[in-house]
Amino acid sequence: MKNVREFIWPVIGLAAVVISGWLLYRELRGMSLDDVWDSLTAVPAHRYAMAGLSTLVAYAALAWYDRIALLHLGVRHISWFFVSVTSFTTYALSHNIGASVFSGAVVRYRAYTSKGLSAAQIAVLVALCSFTFGLGTILLGGVVLTVNPGLLYRLEDMLPSALTNPATARIIGFLLLGFVALYVVGSVLHLPPLVIRKAKLEYPRPAIMVRQLIAAPLELLGAAGIIYFVLPAHLEPSFLVVLAVFLASFSAALVSHAPGGLGVFELVFLTAMPDIPKADVLAALIIFRLFYLLIPFAMSLVVVLLFERARLAQAWRTRGAVDTNTVPPPPLSSSDQ
Repeated sequence: MKNVREFIWPVIGLAAVVISGWLLYRELRGMSLDDVWDSLTAVPAHRYAMAGLSTLVAYAALAWYDRIALLHLGVRHISWFFVSVTSFTTYALSHNIGASVFSGAVVRYRAYTSKGLSAAQIAVLVALCSFTFGLGTILLGGVVLTVNPGLLYRLEDMLPSALTNPATARIIGFLLLGFVALYVVGSVLHLPPLVIRKAKLEYPRPAIMVRQLIAAPLELLGAAGIIYFVLPAHLEPSFLVVLAVFLASFSAALVSHAPGGLGVFELVFLTAMPDIPKADVLAALIIFRLFYLLIPFAMSLVVVLLFERARLAQAWRTRGAVDTNTVPPPPLSSSDQ
């Protein structure tokens, strides 16, 4: 049974990629590469710069996730630079590889054990970072559905009609905000931890909780901003609409377990943006993948290689020092005696 569980999620992810790829092909057939290239070259340089700035905001907020978790653990001796590089590498790899909790845990384990953290502390750090991301998604999703519940109509081909009804959507929005409110109350009142099977969720201190409520939405706003700034400005796409569609697309990509959300993210986004030419939407998604996924992925591989090289060199130096200290002294000669 354990072996089956190990293979089920990769199989689901592969199936999601294949099915989404086929549906995406049907969605985009008839579109030429020239159309997409024209859309890419039509984006002004300053809009590309704004998309790049949005990327920096998103990854800075992700680094804040780790810093918040370390503060929750009472760990203060690790520099901001080390935390930022570790976080950047973690998310750059996990966003592309998929199974972000597990792949992120491996990177963080290698990095933070070198700074003296235990496996138990790293497990708490990974869990809190994942929860912080989920909290941000719930908070922004609740705000979007409460302010404009009609946005779910954009997904009427993918969701049951009961969910796309504005009244139902607004109720869902209030429930999401209610969950966030309960979390805030639990933190402020120092309520007992929630125990779910073997997992124990302790409410963080209010200072930690406030940081979570700022960092998590900031990361999602930055990531959505990459797409928003490279969409055609003359069509005046609302940032609220782009944010709502991004949250739905990103969540669907995560649930699918497809590596990098490949195909799933694009399919949901294209379906939910029928008022903008498909070539322009696809061009914006290509830029998002380039800025948010592919360039950071390439940079993270370099970071991992340099880190592992330094660790290997340190291990050899330590081994050499041990061997030197354990070499027996030469035997005494007759003259010494």
